[in-house]
Amino acid sequence: MTIASNPARTGPNVPLVIACGCLIALISFGPRSAMGLFFQPMTEARDWSREIFALAIAIQNLMWGVGQPFAGMMADRFGTWKTMALGAVLYVTGLILMVDAQSAVALHVSAGVLVGLGIAFSSFSLVLAAFGRTVTPEQRSLAFGIGTASGSLGQFLFAPLGGALIANIGWQDTLLVFAGISATIPLLAIALRGKASAAAGAPANTDQSLMSAMAEAFGTRGFILLTLGFFVCGFHVAFITVHLPPYIADLGLDPSWGAWAIALIGLCNIVGSLASGYIGGRYSKPIFLSLIYIGRSIAIFAFIMLPVTPASVLVFSGVMGLLWLSTVPPTSGLVAVMFGPRYMATLFGFVFLSHQIGSFLGVWLGGKFYDETGSYDLIWWSGIALGILAAIVHWPIEEKPVPRLAQEAAE
Repeated sequence: MTIASNPARTGPNVPLVIACGCLIALISFGPRSAMGLFFQPMTEARDWSREIFALAIAIQNLMWGVGQPFAGMMADRFGTWKTMALGAVLYVTGLILMVDAQSAVALHVSAGVLVGLGIAFSSFSLVLAAFGRTVTPEQRSLAFGIGTASGSLGQFLFAPLGGALIANIGWQDTLLVFAGISATIPLLAIALRGKASAAAGAPANTDQSLMSAMAEAFGTRGFILLTLGFFVCGFHVAFITVHLPPYIADLGLDPSWGAWAIALIGLCNIVGSLASGYIGGRYSKPIFLSLIYIGRSIAIFAFIMLPVTPASVLVFSGVMGLLWLSTVPPTSGLVAVMFGPRYMATLFGFVFLSHQIGSFLGVWLGGKFYDETGSYDLIWWSGIALGILAAIVHWPIEEKPVPRLAQEAAE
């Protein structure tokens, strides 16, 4: 399947939208995925506990989640470009202020609130919503996979880049470099300008209000289950992104293995996301999600039960990379299938809020429990249990349009 514009329909330049959207996903996801690399240098320079830094990143994830529904509403109402331009300003400001953060409060405001909101208003969630309204329904799953893979490419590129820059120019200047790169988002977002009022393949008579769409979604069991299940995804990926590098260093391995672990997760997730987009377009998305979460639990169990060596770190990172954001294409695809693309940015924003609540708890509790017990064991075991729970929750979700859409399609 190829993603191409429909010559019979006037509209945006689809290849340009895909290309620019992928670059935005890469840039917006890159710096935040490398935040774990600043853990040790910043806490040592400021004499902070791990919980202080972990709480800042936890706030970042929470604000990303809290801001996402509002970012979706803004994109649905005023367009993607204006939303992403605002996000870039917040993102860049937060990264710059991190450089001179001398207190825990300053760190929590800059790295937490500002960067978190900046990501919310410029993240791949809005990119996927733009893809959803631009391509045809048959192309959406693959497009979502490509967009998600681009975020993973950002993780793969920014993790070793961040590690090399920190080693050579220091963590302060590295943050400034990241800020400069993030400042290019508004320019790229010009290609994504527009709103969801005219989506490829959407029924012409759709005039549903935002409040009606929200009421419909929260009255649908499948949407509730999907939202609950995505909490677990956030718990897993945020904890591992932030705490895996110091966990590896604590066990006596060179800190560079932490950077390469995060990079390998990003690299393998490119494959995982593309494969997920392909599989989600052909097979049951709910069952596929259940299998992903079971796979994560098995991978975590094996990692913590076996001796941690460079080889085991690479194997674990590769397996988790394949399962990393492979949840996003089928999750976002289910939102589009159930409710259509009209308010996808808003509705997926609420699903993503649950993801980020899980991220907040995974990052914060990781730091808190480590400071209290000197170990990450409790969080690792919690991740295993939550993965099993997520598999159970996703299995009964029905992959079909709500009655309103089914009726409109029949008319």
